[in-house]
Amino acid sequence: MTFTTEATTASPPATADDAGTPQALRVVVLSGNPRAGSRTAATGRAAATAIARVLADVRAAEPRVELVELADLAGEVLAPVHPRADAVRADLARADVVVVATPVYKASYTGLLKAFLDLYRAGDLRDVVAVPLVVSGNPAHALAGEVHLRPLLVELGAVVPTRALTVTEAELADLDTVLERWLADAAPALRSTVRTEATR
Repeated sequence: MTFTTEATTASPPATADDAGTPQALRVVVLSGNPRAGSRTAATGRAAATAIARVLADVRAAEPRVELVELADLAGEVLAPVHPRADAVRADLARADVVVVATPVYKASYTGLLKAFLDLYRAGDLRDVVAVPLVVSGNPAHALAGEVHLRPLLVELGAVVPTRALTVTEAELADLDTVLERWLADAAPALRSTVRTEATR
């Protein structure tokens, strides 16, 4: 499995190259934490790697896992001109699966994530399979992904076939178990949806 630490430039569509060779399935983590190298990014990467593993049979080529940290684009997202953010935005729209990861801020997602997603128009993420992921310090915020993040992703056109993945800070030490439990329910829907979207 290929892992790319950062994806801030456009990648070609992951279908087939000019010779007809299948391209790798791309699972991209979008970390909305305003701090680079955060637990949010690490949790998103672990989740994306686990998701790529269960989707490994969807295409012949080995899956690619990529990480985009919005902290690297924070100075540009709200600027009048934002070429790097635009390149990332276009690239995400060509991914097969996007894990949208955020810590809980004020019982919702971060302002940085909202500002970046606001660069999209409704429907711009059509055919992208999205997984909302929330890292929360308080179990009371366990529904933040379902209540706040999922509707936003759906508004942008993404397909969200699973319930949001919520990880509390207390669970980070046993993240593999959390992911295994979530995938026990989510894997069939992810496989079915990714296969369906790949044929469109």
